[in-house]
Amino acid sequence: MPVEGRIEALHIAMIGHGPIASYVVRQLADRPDVTVAWVVCRAGREDAAKTAFGPKVHPVVRVDDIGEAVDLAIDCAGHDGLRSHGAAFLRRGVDLITVSNGALADAELAEILEASAFAGGAQLELLSGAVGAIDALAAAKIGGLARVSYVARKPPAGWKGTPAELLLDLGRLTKPGCHFEGSAREAALRYPKNANVAATIALAGTGLDETQVRLIADPAIDANCHEIEAEGAFGKFSFKIEGNPLPDNPKSSALTAMSVVRSVLNRLEPVIP
Repeated sequence: MPVEGRIEALHIAMIGHGPIASYVVRQLADRPDVTVAWVVCRAGREDAAKTAFGPKVHPVVRVDDIGEAVDLAIDCAGHDGLRSHGAAFLRRGVDLITVSNGALADAELAEILEASAFAGGAQLELLSGAVGAIDALAAAKIGGLARVSYVARKPPAGWKGTPAELLLDLGRLTKPGCHFEGSAREAALRYPKNANVAATIALAGTGLDETQVRLIADPAIDANCHEIEAEGAFGKFSFKIEGNPLPDNPKSSALTAMSVVRSVLNRLEPVIP
């Protein structure tokens, strides 16, 4: 018997159809209480979206082209996808979960998204993605944080197509090379496809301008390594995680895709651990 106030099923729209989004759709495919019905994509990419998700998912280029009710929107498209379509979902009253947390380093976009969420009575959820300990960090913020730092180590291939190529010879590295040191805001703006974790940690803790970040290419590792250190009224902690990338994209963490699936399932479960 349905319980009043509980969500019994979800009608979902995706933003993006890349490796993370495809993983999410595959994981949810066998759930009778979840329907991924729509995908918002770039004009001219409709056929690619159908290939990625199958014929049951309808591609559109604008949120306004979705004629049916949507319970939840999921952004896996990166900063441009959130910037282009996030506010439209929120104004429509649709909750939105995103892994493009680094996009909020753009103060103007952050204000637009917040205002849109208020206007639509919706909520934007920033997922923890590739890193853990975010719940502890956010709780520690309540009592006051004195210092938060973050170090990201990835194999050289994980930094290809980024400003790291201008500073390091990624194909010939024989030892770790630091190619960025500065604030989380600067890291997120300069490395939009690689530094979402930096923004996630900063937004949960001391803020984008106060959180110190180092980005390192390390030829001795084959996993993406994330290290957080924090001190405050709660005490102090250090956290390290070594995450495998998605097979289809060395820049994307498998745990990021898994965190999206978990967030969706949390909306359906009566007990959330």
